[in-house]
Amino acid sequence: MDIHEILEYLPHRYPFLLIDRVLSCEPGKDIVALKNVTINEPFFGGHFPHHPVMPGVLVIEAMAQAAAILSFKTMGTKPDDRSVYYFVGIDEARFKKPVSAGDQLIFKVALLRKSRGLWKFAATAEVDGQVAAEAEVMCTIRNL
Repeated sequence: MDIHEILEYLPHRYPFLLIDRVLSCEPGKDIVALKNVTINEPFFGGHFPHHPVMPGVLVIEAMAQAAAILSFKTMGTKPDDRSVYYFVGIDEARFKKPVSAGDQLIFKVALLRKSRGLWKFAATAEVDGQVAAEAEVMCTIRNL
């Protein structure tokens, strides 16, 4: 999926859209997506000026965005103006390596289960084949 198709599945826009491309997606199973981290990112000016590092919470948010795409692909639908995909929980989050400008983040997100409207995923973010962060994320879709 290129950026144009991603925009059909996520309501996020710059500077909060954190997925640049989907490399693979098997509905009901898993997704692999990427983000190219550039020095132009708005958070680098303040986090930290002397040693720019991508905030860990944004790495986790990007995992949830990849999970959202997987959820909608699994359901065979796209979000509309009346639906919101909420991030409702994070378990077992670990940050193992700082993410810096010039890195390419690869998100690997696998569906663990869907029950009573809650989706749970195992997610990792890798840079150069090394895990930078990992977590279990939970999300839900609500109509406004």
